[in-house]
Amino acid sequence: MEKKFIKNIEFSKALNFASLVDYKPGQVISLTLAQNESLTLTLFAFGKGEGVSTHSAPGDAMVYMLDGTAEITIGDEKIIAGAGQTVIMPNNVPHGLDAIEDFKMLLILVK
Repeated sequence: MEKKFIKNIEFSKALNFASLVDYKPGQVISLTLAQNESLTLTLFAFGKGEGVSTHSAPGDAMVYMLDGTAEITIGDEKIIAGAGQTVIMPNNVPHGLDAIEDFKMLLILVK
């Protein structure tokens, strides 16, 4: 069998991407799709009120919002992002996010 670089998802099939992770109240659910030294792809479902505390990353992080609404903080700036929107967080700049309501996102970290 040939090596696969993407994991935890069916191949050669049309999928409803957002349905790959489910909401669980009071929790953050994640599904890693790919991870290596230069790229990470992770699908997340955040329950309302959950979040990720402020931190810095060694690469540029791109959030693609699949569902719901989140407040994303980058440095001193606050951005409200909803389904269909993308926010880029530059490397080594403190950032975090909070679920205004349940939301799902794809996180792409490029190093």
